[in-house]
This record gives sequence, structure tokens and C-alpha cells, in this order.
Amino acid sequence: MAVLKVIEVLSSSTVSWEDATKQAVTEASKSLKNIRSVYVKEQSAQVKDNAIVEFRVNLKITFEIE
Repeated sequence: MAVLKVIEVLSSSTVSWEDATKQAVTEASKSLKNIRSVYVKEQSAQVKDNAIVEFRVNLKITFEIE
């Protein structure tokens, strides 16, 4: 039987929400093994001078505990 744990992380990117999500998984995988899934809980963006300058995501990452 597998035991799973869920953590919540925040990430940002100047490119896109997808890029922010990919960066979060890449960084989390440096210290977590067996990542199973990612759930995007919230998305937001920072606006400056009527343009989006930063995309932000709040993610839940699920991984298997060994």
C-alpha cells in the first residue's frame, strides 16, 4: 500500500502560468522523490503599467512516501 503526502508550494514566472508550474515541479523534485501529481489551486498575475509582469501559481504537489 502506498502512502502519499501533499504539500503546498508557490511559484512564479515572467513567462507563463505553465512555466511557473514546471519550475515548481523541477525545484521540488530536487528534494522530493516519487512526485505523482500537481494540482493548480490558484493562479494570479502581477500587473505593472497595464501589462502582466509576473505569473504566479499556488500548487499542491502529491508524492509517495518511501
